[in-house]
Amino acid sequence: MTSSLKPRTGGQILVDQLKIHGVRHAFCVPGESYLAALDALYDARDTIELIVARQDGSASFMAGAYGKLTGKPGICFVTRGPGATNASIGVHTAFQDSDPMILLVGQVASDQVEREAFQELDYRRMFGQMAKWVAQIDRADRIPEYLSHAFHMATSGRPGPVVLSLPEDMLTALATVADVKPYQVVQAAPQPGDMQKLKALVQGAERPVVLLGGTVWEKQGLADIKQWIENWNLPTTCAFRFLDTLDNRHPNYIGEAGIGTNPKLAERIKNSDLLVTVGARLGEMTTAGYTLIEPPVPKQRLIHIHADPSELGRVYQGELLICSGVNQFAAAAVALGKIDSSKWAASVKEGRAELEAFRKPAYVMPGKVDLRVCVEHMNETLPEDTIYTNGAGNFSGWLARFHPYTVHRTQLAPSAGSMGFGVPAAIAAKTARRNQTVVAFNGDGDYMMNGQELATAVQYGLNIIFIVVNNSMYGTIRMHQERDYPARISGTMLKNPDFAALAKAYGAHGEIVTETAQFAGALERSLQSKKPALIEVQIDPNAITTSTTLEALREKAQKQAASAN
Repeated sequence: MTSSLKPRTGGQILVDQLKIHGVRHAFCVPGESYLAALDALYDARDTIELIVARQDGSASFMAGAYGKLTGKPGICFVTRGPGATNASIGVHTAFQDSDPMILLVGQVASDQVEREAFQELDYRRMFGQMAKWVAQIDRADRIPEYLSHAFHMATSGRPGPVVLSLPEDMLTALATVADVKPYQVVQAAPQPGDMQKLKALVQGAERPVVLLGGTVWEKQGLADIKQWIENWNLPTTCAFRFLDTLDNRHPNYIGEAGIGTNPKLAERIKNSDLLVTVGARLGEMTTAGYTLIEPPVPKQRLIHIHADPSELGRVYQGELLICSGVNQFAAAAVALGKIDSSKWAASVKEGRAELEAFRKPAYVMPGKVDLRVCVEHMNETLPEDTIYTNGAGNFSGWLARFHPYTVHRTQLAPSAGSMGFGVPAAIAAKTARRNQTVVAFNGDGDYMMNGQELATAVQYGLNIIFIVVNNSMYGTIRMHQERDYPARISGTMLKNPDFAALAKAYGAHGEIVTETAQFAGALERSLQSKKPALIEVQIDPNAITTSTTLEALREKAQKQAASAN
């Protein structure tokens, strides 16, 4: 059979495999180490749209966000050495977020290996702890095999990033080899006995709480998990950065387990007698530093459902540990039918009422801009399926607290806490979902880490709304600084550019908001501009979180220090 095949370069074979596995978009910063692959992408330009970023870290963020949004591996090409080290931030983030992604890294030619040639690195050692699998393809005729394994690895079990190193001479070499078939997603499913144990444990509980999380939910899986929650009338919370797993308007939804958790919800989780965790890893942010659920043996009885067997029992011992994909579990759960939920029915209404109270402003935000009002205006004005992206910082607290996520995969945010994620994630989202509104919600320090990608949005006509919440500081670090070292400001102040003028220099629309009343008009003009638009929202630096001020934090810390002395 292979005798009738035509010889192809390694670059051609590689791109042919991407097409076979259904790739429609790829992100990159070009490099001479993989020119043969770029040449093959030229021939595939009608099938695979190549988005060229301004920085490799941005390109890898784009690929990770694409994987998070679509459930299919985001593809990223970078060159050797500096390209790979820049891209490592996206790999680490995709790993902690469990996002399917494949990073393809150019490498020095085979005859130069182990000489510390120009920009040479050993990627197996470099990415070993950051990725699910790291390998180097030394023979062009093995590209189909390696790519097949990469797609299966990135999507099966707990999804995550895969890194493949591509020696330059391998990409130019000719080989005659057959193509493979498209990859299949492989996930475990719960055993019938496990589901009966789960049913018995829930029926025996008085204060159960469900915690939802995880990536690669499918439409049917989401419908099944919603139906199961309704069948058993279970109070349900979502894990940090996975707020869109259940419609936040649902009467059984009682809030987010994460940074800035409603104190009453935190107590409800602590005092539950059964915690059913579906898809979430139960990491530091979701558990408030491992305090809501104490390791290794929680006070609550724990049922933990996760796709990776190595995650089960890793931190917490559970009453029942089920290795299963989220969609497979949801199908098995809804098949169990209904049960008597009268013992905890009141707690559902109480938890929901606590959430509604928490969504009301805790204090009057100092300054002329009330960020809560701005977020609520977007809630009322923008389409329900608007995708919101953000990086890391206190600014994101306003979005998490005051924006109800109602449609799945409208939140793209890093559970790894990576600054600079919001801008490239928005570009990936708009690339994949051209007909949906996309808003990148950024802090000023957060935006400046990858704000140059506004040029990428302009280049590809990606009409994203970029909001920059400007308080001229690294706010989260300043918050901790005032708490631990009050009034000793060091390293947290920022001198920022005129963001609106900078946006106009890129060819985008630019606006500045200094008062709350200005935001509605700025948003409308940005939408009507029909091009990428940036709105700089200048807030009072004293407004550090949704519930307190820098002055209050400082005064509290100073009083505590005085009493200790």
